[in-house]
Amino acid sequence: MSYGFLALIGRDLRLSLRHGADTLASVLFFVLTASLFPLAIGPAPETLGRLAPGIIWVCALLAALLPLDRLIGADFEDGTLDQLLLSGQPAALVAFAKAVSHWIVTGVPLLAASLPLAVMLNLDEDAAPVLLAGLVPGTMLLSLFGTVGASLVLGARRGGVLLPLLVLPLCAPVLIFGVSAAEAASSGLSARPHLLLLSALLALAVPLAPLAAGAGLRSAVE
Repeated sequence: MSYGFLALIGRDLRLSLRHGADTLASVLFFVLTASLFPLAIGPAPETLGRLAPGIIWVCALLAALLPLDRLIGADFEDGTLDQLLLSGQPAALVAFAKAVSHWIVTGVPLLAASLPLAVMLNLDEDAAPVLLAGLVPGTMLLSLFGTVGASLVLGARRGGVLLPLLVLPLCAPVLIFGVSAAEAASSGLSARPHLLLLSALLALAVPLAPLAAGAGLRSAVE
């Protein structure tokens, strides 16, 4: 099973390299959207620094949604998903591999781009490491929840419209705890409770989200 899991991830990564424009579009969307906030709310360093955690988290969430429409949809349309499930691969394993590949292709570049944005938005230097520490499990959760949403809208009409409506409510706790951790660090308080809550959400999502997504995959191909 571990070999099949790694083979699925490797396949998705190779396909992502061939279609690198999707990853580039997500990162550019993340950077450009965050860059608009200083134009809208003014260049005051104190105001930008106070709002920086929320700006970065919201922009990261929206950027992570961009490639979800094609995360499983491409395999569903060309019949690859049917072949994977008929070959004996567990549906939950296929879904988990999709989530891991989405995080590697989308989440990791967003993490790399978040630190320059934090500097640009004048985030407190004590809060920057906490922001990154929260974004690591946070982006993993976004990938897991996004995979669940993508599997549930497979084959549905206007699935691209339904997908954000399904995923955004699931991501609300992630957003709250992630922003709260960075704000606590900026205020000189302990960010540990918020980071632990994020880690607890991840510990619950790792076994449960692939099962839910796998059920969606089986329902779509039947």
